[in-house]
Amino acid sequence: MRRRRPAGPKLLVASRNPGKLREYRELLKGVPFRLTDLASEGIQEEVAETGRTFEENASLKARRYAELSGLLSLADDSGLEVDALGSEPGVRSARYAGEHASDADRYNLLLEKLRGVPTEKRTARFRCVIALAWPSGRLELLHGAREGIIATEPRGANGFGYDPVFYMPELGATMAELSAEQKNRVSHRYEAAQKAKALLVSLAG
Repeated sequence: MRRRRPAGPKLLVASRNPGKLREYRELLKGVPFRLTDLASEGIQEEVAETGRTFEENASLKARRYAELSGLLSLADDSGLEVDALGSEPGVRSARYAGEHASDADRYNLLLEKLRGVPTEKRTARFRCVIALAWPSGRLELLHGAREGIIATEPRGANGFGYDPVFYMPELGATMAELSAEQKNRVSHRYEAAQKAKALLVSLAG
């Protein structure tokens, strides 16, 4: 009878967003860690995103959850930067239309602010910064970005956040028109996650 390999150490993915957790479980397949999340670890504390940059917010969350859990912790901060709006909504992407607004509320507010702005000036990018924090205090930051254009109306039913209005000319589709598999190969989170994955795999080498 084949003996089961001992389970690897845990990696805490510090998020309560179901869509984000699903993406990370797919993006980090093959790492020598068992992925867990805040709910599974019984962690109730919410870490306020008080930083002024994606790097600061990701670091705040990863460090605090590593302290609370005693586990290697992964946290990210990501958002949309629209050139015509001076890089808004940026770090306020999740709170752009208020604390309890829906995804549709947020992207509709964005579309309203861009009303009348021509296509060539609707350039934007999704940015993602992943922070890996160890209970020892070690911290690593990994970056990813995806360029696109803000569409004039939402398209697609997949994804979450601003995906329905983030159009990629080279693909002829918004992020929300891609399958989960397609999105996981082109997204800003994919780029940052691949760098994080390489680092995590190297730790077991």
